[in-house]
Amino acid sequence: MNKAQLVEAIADKLGGRQQAADAVDAVLDAIVRATVAGDRVSVTGFGSFEKVDRPARYARNPQTGERVRVKKTSVPRFRAGQGFKDLVSGTKKLPKGGEVSVKKAPKGSLTGGASATVKKAAAKKATTAKKAAAKTTVAKKVAAKKTTATAKKAAVKSTATAKKATTAAKKATTAKKATATAKKTTAAAKKTAPAAKKVTAATKAPAKKTATRKATAKKTTARKK
Repeated sequence: MNKAQLVEAIADKLGGRQQAADAVDAVLDAIVRATVAGDRVSVTGFGSFEKVDRPARYARNPQTGERVRVKKTSVPRFRAGQGFKDLVSGTKKLPKGGEVSVKKAPKGSLTGGASATVKKAAAKKATTAKKAAAKTTVAKKVAAKKTTATAKKAAVKSTATAKKATTAAKKATTAKKATATAKKTTAAAKKTAPAAKKVTAATKAPAKKTATRKATAKKTTARKK
């Protein structure tokens, strides 16, 4: 039975060939997508579809007998359910008319059952972990920016303090130079003072001698008269 024959077989039950074709396509598409994603699709009483990973291995070419390395790959696997096995093996008889009697699937079994639930939970945890990591990264970036800003402010303050200290040092140096100059001027003035006194004394001495000579000349003139 191919796909077209399968559609014809269920067309009467679904109200037409188009509806049956859409139903078959939808079912097969859901099974394939879930299996490719790594989910296990289980239909109770019928079987399950799952993805199986095969590691890299060595095999032999059946035509040449040459040893060939086979790469790692993934393959789909179908495992028949117990009810399906019993019908095929003859343990149970297939009813002549109506639908095949299989167990009703419990809620959630068509979406992969416990396996899908576990995978969904793992996916949620992974998403939560990613969000937490993203928040941590943002927090680190904000902290780094704050640290950089603080460092810049500290550098600016340090530069300003250094400039003030340099200015104060320059002023202190200028004051020291002025003091030294004043001291030198005072010392020079002190050295000049004795010389000035000597000059004054030397000037006064001739003046006294001249006055004495004038007095003597007057006395002599008076005696002659």
